[in-house]
Amino acid sequence: MSTMNTVGRPTAPNATPDNDYKHPTLTGARGLLQDEGLIFESDGWNKTGVDLPKPATDGSDLGHLVRKDPIGLPGLSEPEAMRHYVRLSQKNHAIDLAIYPLGSCTMKHNPRLNEKMARLPGFSDIHPLQPQSTVQGALELMDQLAHWLTTLTGMPAVALSPKAGAHGELCGLMAIRAAHEAKGEHEQRRKVLVPTSAHGTNPATAAFVGYSVVEVAQTDDGRVDVADLAAKLGPDVAAIMVTNPNTCGLFERDILEISRLTHEAGAYFYCDGANFNAIVGRVRPGDLGVDAMHINLHKTFSTPHGGGGPGAGPVVLSEALAPFAPAPWVVNTGDGYKLVEREEDEAAQAFGRLCAFQGQMGMYVRALSYMMSHGSDGLRQVAEDAVLNANYIKARLSDLMSAAFPEGPCMHEALFDDEWLKGTDITTLDFAKAMIDEGFHPMTMYFPLVVHGAMLIEPTETESKAELDRFIHAMRLLAEAAKAGDVERFKGAPFHAPLRRLDETRAARSPRLRWSAPEGSNIAAE
Repeated sequence: MSTMNTVGRPTAPNATPDNDYKHPTLTGARGLLQDEGLIFESDGWNKTGVDLPKPATDGSDLGHLVRKDPIGLPGLSEPEAMRHYVRLSQKNHAIDLAIYPLGSCTMKHNPRLNEKMARLPGFSDIHPLQPQSTVQGALELMDQLAHWLTTLTGMPAVALSPKAGAHGELCGLMAIRAAHEAKGEHEQRRKVLVPTSAHGTNPATAAFVGYSVVEVAQTDDGRVDVADLAAKLGPDVAAIMVTNPNTCGLFERDILEISRLTHEAGAYFYCDGANFNAIVGRVRPGDLGVDAMHINLHKTFSTPHGGGGPGAGPVVLSEALAPFAPAPWVVNTGDGYKLVEREEDEAAQAFGRLCAFQGQMGMYVRALSYMMSHGSDGLRQVAEDAVLNANYIKARLSDLMSAAFPEGPCMHEALFDDEWLKGTDITTLDFAKAMIDEGFHPMTMYFPLVVHGAMLIEPTETESKAELDRFIHAMRLLAEAAKAGDVERFKGAPFHAPLRRLDETRAARSPRLRWSAPEGSNIAAE
């Protein structure tokens, strides 16, 4: 006999979460989830997976560089290699499996159409050193992408070459520094003001460029304290760096006043555009007085995010900063497209180059494909749906979990604190680990730092109501279990993951960065 759970699926009476960890399997496999070691632990050190022709030379021309020891790689047949990587893929959570609720990260579905476009030979097979006459299509695409970005932001210029958000911050601050140098004010303007809720890369980038960082306080409702900002602005300030919508998932309602005060002090307004996903098509940052803003193409405009990249962080610039944009950039001459380089007269004020070539071509293709397939009305809906989904989650969970800023709507992400866990002996980390057992990737934990025990959830615009309800259902069940005193479920979690809970402190302080053969193994000797 079975019962029906609240989402309509049959549940066996003895299917309790305790069964798995009280009755571990003998092999390490878990049902259809196979146990899989590293490829170096495979039993294949005396074979090769393919037959290679005998080399025509003996390598004697390499002198002392000739290898004398075994190469140290396992040999796998095609089925073994395929199974190895499929088994590894089953250990990872992915956006193709379920919602990926990391806040401030915009982990959303990327349409396969965009991937197909990026793999077209005319984009994927070109080389940055080809003659410009042979890559006119690629240059035209970059020119169109620049047009979309400047139109959506209301800014006159864009530097495409930055390769990520932090790289874009570097670009913006270097343009600001160049502008102050051109006015002879760089030596006196040595400070950058950064709110307490900023992304950690903001103060780090400012320090990297050579500025000292001054923290700006936050109000009780999660916004920039304008009075504190005004008190700290002065002739020694080069710029402010404000994220809008901010890291608490809130729109800075005083953004126009922040801009006015900044410009009155002779400083520039840098906006962290990591959360542009929440306002694209709805608000133009240029209309808010922004001087520089990076746009994460790998968040807002559909390029792969996570796993180290690839990414792209173009920076839009105001009229005051446009002359200092880094080379290269694309110009439509009427007879074709060309790249303006630093040594040319047109780039005489450019602060330099950020990378050897033109940036991430594959990211440009994916982003423009996303923009053109959505259109202006579709991009507006992106922001509207992202905000709607976040507020739906906030509304559905606020009776069980404590919203960090309960008054009014949030933007693209819902933020909860750990006030509701007081007295349970359960922490934010414990709750997140238990989410893994329920088949969900945890939300962002303990960030932003201004919220104690923060739980930051960003559903993005690509999740359906059905998937949101499935996620909310699991969160509510976990919250009810926590309040009911089911501490063991949380303290030992995850029980159903390929690996149990790790000693994260030890992993951080004593990391094993190189693989070594298991003790007693003869792998190294073969």
